[in-house]
Amino acid sequence: MKRFVPWLAVIIALLIIAAVLRQCRNAGAANYQTAMIMRGPVTQAVTATGTLNPVINVQVGSQVSGNIAKLSADFNSQVKAGQVVAQIDPALFQATVTQAEGDLANAQATLELARVNGKRTQELFAKKTSSQADVDQAMATLHQSEANVKIKQGALDKARADLEHCTITSPIDGVVISRSVDVGQTVAASLQAPIIFAIANDLTKMQIDANVAEADVGVVKIDQNVDFTVDAFPVETFHGKVVQVRNAPITVQNVVTYDTVIGVSNPDLKLKPGMTANVSIIIAHKDDVLQIKNAALRYRPPDATPVETKKTVTSRAGRSGPGRGGGGQQGAQRTVYVLPSGANRPEP
Repeated sequence: MKRFVPWLAVIIALLIIAAVLRQCRNAGAANYQTAMIMRGPVTQAVTATGTLNPVINVQVGSQVSGNIAKLSADFNSQVKAGQVVAQIDPALFQATVTQAEGDLANAQATLELARVNGKRTQELFAKKTSSQADVDQAMATLHQSEANVKIKQGALDKARADLEHCTITSPIDGVVISRSVDVGQTVAASLQAPIIFAIANDLTKMQIDANVAEADVGVVKIDQNVDFTVDAFPVETFHGKVVQVRNAPITVQNVVTYDTVIGVSNPDLKLKPGMTANVSIIIAHKDDVLQIKNAALRYRPPDATPVETKKTVTSRAGRSGPGRGGGGQQGAQRTVYVLPSGANRPEP
């Protein structure tokens, strides 16, 4: 038994040395992440962000100044065209109407008196008992009275219109998405109509106003399909179509974008006004083509030489969203490297 102990020690030492040598050899070898080349659909898309808005959003304001006496609608209220949604205290405007009616009645009485005096003066002039100057004076007074009646009538019409404007109605059928005032609050319409409500016509049909970069706007066309997500439903993809690419540039900190309007159907009312949408505008789509990972198109070994260009592909994916097979500059030549079985270095 003692005879085998030295040999056993030698064998164990040799195994340890072999393991150490293999570990050192493997430490110098690089580890590569590989992926299979497969066939499937490839989509080219332009990505952008935008905001969901109602297609028709009407801001309802007040044309007169005063205190809010009553609000007949609130957030999320369904309203019909012509329905009363707010009331401004009409007391002062009713008093103005009453005063204007009195002024008009007084002007009409003055006009009637001027007509009688004018007729009498003409009769006396015919009998040569009054002068031409008296006739001219009577006719001037009559004309002034007629003009004064028109002025007072206009003042009455304006007062009545202001009184009618105290009752604020909805101009469209829709739903109230915002309310800016409370009962008792004073609104001033001296410069512009203060906004009381914002009413959306139909929230089942919405639009995204997406800011598309000037480098991408040239490939965006009407009727292109659009996929988008919102933070409220991150795992759900919604769909729409491009309905308009507006020509007016939007410049923010020297970055130029163009408002691209995307029509969206919202039958279940999941989407809310103001949500941020992450948009992918589909500009090209191919089925059953070779798919290569973006990382493979960008990989280049540190010791690669310019001669290693035997197998190249043209990357035309452009800008694309996650999982869409894009990347790289349009038309750039890329070398795809493969790792043969048993090899420790990728080959072009």
